[in-house]
Amino acid sequence: MMGKLKWLAAVLAVAALWALASSAYVVDESQQALIIRFGAPMGVAGEPGLKFKVPFSDSVVFYDSRLQTLLSPAEQVILGDQKRIEVETFTRFRISDPLRFYQAVGTLDQANAQLTQMVSSSVRRELGEIALRSLLSPARRDEVAIIEKDVAEKARSLGIEITEVRLHRADLPFEASQAIYDRMKSERQREAKELRAQGFEWAQQIQAKADRDRTVLLSEVQRQAAITHGEADADANQILSAAFSKDPAFYKLYRALQTYRQALAESQPMLVLTPDADFLKQFKTGPAAASGK
Repeated sequence: MMGKLKWLAAVLAVAALWALASSAYVVDESQQALIIRFGAPMGVAGEPGLKFKVPFSDSVVFYDSRLQTLLSPAEQVILGDQKRIEVETFTRFRISDPLRFYQAVGTLDQANAQLTQMVSSSVRRELGEIALRSLLSPARRDEVAIIEKDVAEKARSLGIEITEVRLHRADLPFEASQAIYDRMKSERQREAKELRAQGFEWAQQIQAKADRDRTVLLSEVQRQAAITHGEADADANQILSAAFSKDPAFYKLYRALQTYRQALAESQPMLVLTPDADFLKQFKTGPAAASGK
């Protein structure tokens, strides 16, 4: 009898220890705990620390109380001016009411899915009323604030507090960007072609002006050279005339020498003269004898 009592006491002690262990749980500072009894939510655990629940009937669902970040996938949005853009958003939120959150969505994955739909719907509605020019201006902040307020009001029914909604990226689709790039490239090529043509035209004008200046300069130089040459010839003639007036026979000899030198330069280097040539007589008797004096 005593053995059975000891065995029963041991079983009861083990059961008590197991019940105590299964009823205890710890709520971390970054967590929120929701008590579920027979599948129905009963309430949220209090402050972080060691907590107890009813064994067998109660279960605990933990939710992260820290800020969560939701990155929505890129989607195309038609603006008010019928232009298409690709938009990516990010949303920061936290679970503010675990009980309502559990009743509305249950899990974080479901919450992310519903938030993605809310953000997408609000973005399409608000951006569909503005032009691309407004989206690229400071007015963009006002539009984003409207989107954030709209999403926050809708998410409150899910037990979620929205702290921030931002446009992570808002770009033209690849096809539109490529078309704009091709158009800009064609425009730059056209401008480069015009500049090259204009440069060639300027070069032609500069070359033509340089040729004209060169022609004018050469003409002026030639004119000055002709004037100088004429003046030199006139001075030479005056000198020769003065020499002729002083000694006509010497001047005649000098002119004869010039004539023979020119003749020898233009023909064979040989000159045939008769013995009685006046030129030779001048070398024998001097200029006076050749002239008959």
